[in-house]
Amino acid sequence: MNDMKKILGLLLSSLLLVSCHTDNTKRNFEYFPDMYHPVGYETYQAVPFLPNGTAAGLPAPHTIARGHIPYELDNTIDGKLASRNLTNPVVDFNEEAAASGKALYDAYCATCHGTKGDGQGTLVQREKILGVPSYADAARDITVGSTYHVIYYGINAMGSYASQLSEDERWLVANYVMQLKQELTK
Repeated sequence: MNDMKKILGLLLSSLLLVSCHTDNTKRNFEYFPDMYHPVGYETYQAVPFLPNGTAAGLPAPHTIARGHIPYELDNTIDGKLASRNLTNPVVDFNEEAAASGKALYDAYCATCHGTKGDGQGTLVQREKILGVPSYADAARDITVGSTYHVIYYGINAMGSYASQLSEDERWLVANYVMQLKQELTK
């Protein structure tokens, strides 16, 4: 019995030593190799299993890319001039919409432009930002469309708010700015 245990122990230890040996000339077996080497496809690259071998049909017709809101005017001088003729296609501006527009304006715009639109916001008063004009300035012939365009793209030191405000919210703020302009010019 003792001899049998010694033989079995010797056999197991030799198997253990042999199993630790690595031979770099032979390749190990891989079960489910796709788990070890995934195939990642880049956008619009050649894909072998598609009919044309490319993803030429992507994105699908009449779809909008995630996170992108289409706006027909470019951020050029021609786009800025064309924006003057834009009208609000989305939001009916009533008292409830005016209250929503005021809340959004106070949150995003009043720190620079002031709560009255006079260009005397908190940052201007503390001289952190200079040169924010009043909406009542006669040299600034602003319209709802041009205000929307500026909110969408930004102008001068003012950055774009397209990522912070949805399309409806941008129109609410633009309409509220026009309401402030009317109050300032009285």
